[in-house]
Formats: sequence, structure tokens, C-alpha cells
Amino acid sequence: ADLNVFSPPQQMERVLFPPLSRVAVCGGTHGNEMSGVYMLRELKKQSAGQAGSASLMTVLSNPRAVESCRRYVDKDLNRCFTSHLLRAPLTDDAPYEQKRAHELNAHLGPKGSDEAVDLLIDLHNTTSNMGLCLIFYSSDWIALHILKYIQSKMTSAPVRAIFVDLPASEAYSLESVGKHGFAIEVGPQPNGVLRADIYNLMKEALDLTFEFVQEFNAGHTFEGGQVEAYMMEDPVDYPRDPTTGEITASVHSQLQDKDFKLLKPGDPIFKKFSGETVTYEGEELYSFFINECAYYEKKIAFLLGEKVRLDLPPISVNND
Repeated sequence: ADLNVFSPPQQMERVLFPPLSRVAVCGGTHGNEMSGVYMLRELKKQSAGQAGSASLMTVLSNPRAVESCRRYVDKDLNRCFTSHLLRAPLTDDAPYEQKRAHELNAHLGPKGSDEAVDLLIDLHNTTSNMGLCLIFYSSDWIALHILKYIQSKMTSAPVRAIFVDLPASEAYSLESVGKHGFAIEVGPQPNGVLRADIYNLMKEALDLTFEFVQEFNAGHTFEGGQVEAYMMEDPVDYPRDPTTGEITASVHSQLQDKDFKLLKPGDPIFKKFSGETVTYEGEELYSFFINECAYYEKKIAFLLGEKVRLDLPPISVNND
């Protein structure tokens, strides 16, 4: 598939940003994704609230869900951070996660304001075989430069990025509350389980993010360039019984665990319980979040994305 190039409208001159003085690391947004939960406990022991030139906040996003080792209590917390939902008045019977989103927005935001934390990193796991991914919204040049920095330093595994092309007001997940932000998504890891290889991938990405923050705040200029990302497009649902709505097939063994594979028309994607193979019929796109456990309820078997190249300007800190 051809790579589309998204370039900023102006010439690629150096862009200045204020220091990244306040950094928040969140985990347990989904209470059964264990890498972030244990990473936070470790960070609390070590950091004493400082990451060199930046103050570091560690936040357990959904404590009730963590306590019961469930993704959420009433509704998915990581879909509660659109500007509309954060502005909506809360009623006494509002879902727990809706109330918690308002608390987190008050603590880490408010979203879109000067008071919001400078950088928000939310830690996630997936049951899909996606390795290490960064997920971000729009052209956040700080987040994109952090991606480029991690890719340049990390040799233990590929570092991929998923780009969600939504305006800030419609961005629905927790990292959108910070002035800059992204999610670190690492898998495969079953819900409620902690795997050393997955934890270590997340730790390496987080340590490199802290390293970037130190270098940025110290005045280092990060040169421009390009990064590749997968721009999220439409989800694909499982085949379903038109009467009952129940699924009638599972992800095909030739697609299972092949996240970020280019899907071409005719490729097997589902195996019906009755024995037939269902093949892919759309345009050539890349598949990811394949057979993610938490997406059954969302009626998503996998997501599709187009590979794009994003141009980056040089950036440095403005200490004035």
C-alpha cells in the first residue's frame, strides 16, 4: 500500500515549546491490564515525585476496577474524556467511570487549559500480538518526537505507532487531557496476568520517554524528520447470526497473531463454526488489535489502518 504523507502547512522551521515541567504517568485505566498497575507501584517507590527537571505524578486511574481486576466497573473509562462528556453535568446515578473521568480531568487537566499537565502517558496492555505501540491523536509534535526518539534508541523490539485522526475535543481517551500525551500499548498479555517480557518493553519505552524529557528541558534541539504510523480507519466485526446477533466465526488462524500485516483481498480473515472460510474483500490495509479480548463487547474483531508518513519539524524548548 502506498504511504500517504501528512505535512504541516508551513515550512519545517524549528518550533519552540515550553518546558515539559509536569509529567503524569497513569496506569490501571483498565483495571485488568497489569503492566501499568505494577509499573506505577514501582515508580512510586523510586521517584519520590521527581523525574530530574520535571515533577512526576503517578496516577492509578481506575482504582475500583484494579481492585476487582476488571476492565471497568460501569463503563469503559478510556472512552469518557471527550470535551462533551467532561463538560456534561454529573448526576448522582452517573456511572462510576464518568465520575472518575471528571476527577481525573480536575486533577490532571482541565483538558485544553493552561493548567493541564505538560505530558500525560497512559499505560495499557492488549491481548493482541502487537508488541510495543504508541497511540496518539492529531499531529502532536512532542509525542511524535518522543516516538522518533524511542525508535532511534530501542533495539530490543520494533516500535510502532497508531495515529487516531480526531480533533482534541473528540479525543476520547485519558492521554488527551494533557497538553501533550500518548498511550503506551504493549502485548500480547492476557488480562489479569503480568508477563516479564511485556513489562520490560513498557519499562524501556517509559525510561526513554523520561530521557527525552530531560534532554528536551536541558535545551537539546531535536532535528526534524519523518515517522511512520498506522492511521486508524474502520473496525471489522465478526460475522454474526442476523437473528440472534451471536458471532458465527472466529478469527482465522492465518490472521491470528499477525498484527500489522498488510491485508489483501482474498486473504482469509474468519473461520466459520460451520467450516467455511471468510476472506477479506476491502482495499489493502493493515490489521491490528486482532482478536482483542476487550473488543468482543464493542463488536470489533480487528481494526484496519493505512500506513502514513508524518513530517516533523525540529523542536526545542523555549525557556523565556
